[in-house]
Amino acid sequence: MEPQSQDLKTAPFLTLGRFHISEDYGFLLPNPLMPLLNCQFLTGYREWRLAHLVLSFITMGYVWQDGETQPKEILPRNLALPFVEVSRNLGLPPILVHSDLVLANWATRNPGGPLEIRNLDTIVSFPGGESLRGFILVTVLVEKAAVPGIKALVQAVNAILQPSPDSLLQALQRLRVSIQDITGALGQMHDCVNPDVFYSVIRIFLSGWKDNPALPVGLVYEGVSKEPLSYSGGSAAQSTMLHAFDEFLGVRHSKESADFLHRMRDYMPPSHRAFVEEIRGAPSLRTHVLSSGNGQLLTAYNQCVESLAALRTYHLALVTKYLITAASKAKARRTSHLPRPPQALEERGTGGSAVVSFLKSVRDKTLEALLHPSG
Repeated sequence: MEPQSQDLKTAPFLTLGRFHISEDYGFLLPNPLMPLLNCQFLTGYREWRLAHLVLSFITMGYVWQDGETQPKEILPRNLALPFVEVSRNLGLPPILVHSDLVLANWATRNPGGPLEIRNLDTIVSFPGGESLRGFILVTVLVEKAAVPGIKALVQAVNAILQPSPDSLLQALQRLRVSIQDITGALGQMHDCVNPDVFYSVIRIFLSGWKDNPALPVGLVYEGVSKEPLSYSGGSAAQSTMLHAFDEFLGVRHSKESADFLHRMRDYMPPSHRAFVEEIRGAPSLRTHVLSSGNGQLLTAYNQCVESLAALRTYHLALVTKYLITAASKAKARRTSHLPRPPQALEERGTGGSAVVSFLKSVRDKTLEALLHPSG
């Protein structure tokens, strides 16, 4: 079922600013590093975001400091209370999320220099050395590569409302290039992240306490709730860009995948989640392209879908290397300088999903969105 088209005359033009999305940095929080924070005197959105970043890293480090065999089951009140307060203020869960790990966790070494891996650094880190730095900062560059794509969504929605076929065609072409650039940025993982270090050292600190046998009932937030609370770990599925692209292109996932993806939206900053919903509620691009009879628009739309499917195929290959193959190697190792890898989430994503079948499904459903000219 295609979503109902809005009244084109009354629908407001879409802008990025009201969703806390930057014209230059997209979903990345511009220049996240600020002076040290005192929770009693936090003012403004940016300080609350930085507080969430710091408290989430402290929490993950505390819970998993002794590995998966001895996780802490109670978060002390002096950490739980401010973390929950900051989280409620932001509309985020009290756990490390993608908007902490990546979107608010980067700084430029030379502020006047380019946004590239050599000129970037993380603000807060876990064990994992250069591989952790690479994992976070390559993902920062992936988000930066999405900026022309999310701006193209705004241009495209407004071009449907006007309507302006030329502007819509240009927007679809820009979106395709952006998705291809995202795939290119993702490729830097191979040079920057050691699969064995990611699997054996880093992954545990991204793991949550929902669908995780290591903490089967969740984590008690002392002073907040006597009952354990369950939250998923950080996951690429919490990145807003792919949700927005899916809604714009009209990609419809299987119920199981869609349920997981929609749950991951609760782990996004509410303004970013609202942007996805705004795209979802906009006039249907697929309906517009089909009814236009414009072959150029149909071709451009299909090229966007094909590029998105190719990105998902590439992501699947990366996950296979860094999770499935790394797990097999870890089992085969008799001695190693690396710690014993976590077993509880073996071959599952840090968000708790059965990651390979999930990624194959979303890739295949993306391809099903391809349009075929009528007649």
